[in-house]
Amino acid sequence: MQLKMKKMTQEYLPLTIFVSVLFIMGVVFGALLVNALSLEQKQDMYRYLGSFFNDLQGVAIDASDSFKQVFGMHLKWILLIWVLGLSVVGLPLVFILIFLKGVLVGFSVGYLVSELSWKGMLFALASIAPQNILIIPSLILSSVLAVVFSMFVIKNRLIERKGSVSQAFTQYSFGMIGFMFVLFGASLLEAFLSPVLMKWVTPIIQTAAG
Repeated sequence: MQLKMKKMTQEYLPLTIFVSVLFIMGVVFGALLVNALSLEQKQDMYRYLGSFFNDLQGVAIDASDSFKQVFGMHLKWILLIWVLGLSVVGLPLVFILIFLKGVLVGFSVGYLVSELSWKGMLFALASIAPQNILIIPSLILSSVLAVVFSMFVIKNRLIERKGSVSQAFTQYSFGMIGFMFVLFGASLLEAFLSPVLMKWVTPIIQTAAG
């Protein structure tokens, strides 16, 4: 079992496309969920959003504390995917996780655009896009890695033995560690860059809302 990136992008391209489409379906579903919100729910969320804009302008953000929180959250995602890849039973949950991630992204962007039009898209680009440029590919590829390893173990135990499971496990784990480093970088962007961009676009949003 070879888990090199070049191998993944070639031999496992259909699986990568499938997982990517699953994520996109989650994004679309999340965006559609915005339309399912009641007027009262939209008003409550809009008031919270307005409060968030005011706090963003008036309160200094502790970037180091924010970094610890967001990296801890991303670390839990990647560790959960790693654990699920170790078991056959957890394999379907990998697909559910990537779908749910798409739902979260789709709902967040969809709500901002629904309420604030193009200015909502501008805020989404400032607050959501920078870190997700790294997060989304990492979660998609780590999910593919988990599925590939799980399928390898199934074939090795039930069909025929091809290669060492322990060696494949080592490659699998080191691959996940690599994605952790990528998420570390994404967390730096989310903690240090995104707040600066959000503060820059917030006055534009408040002017539109006013």
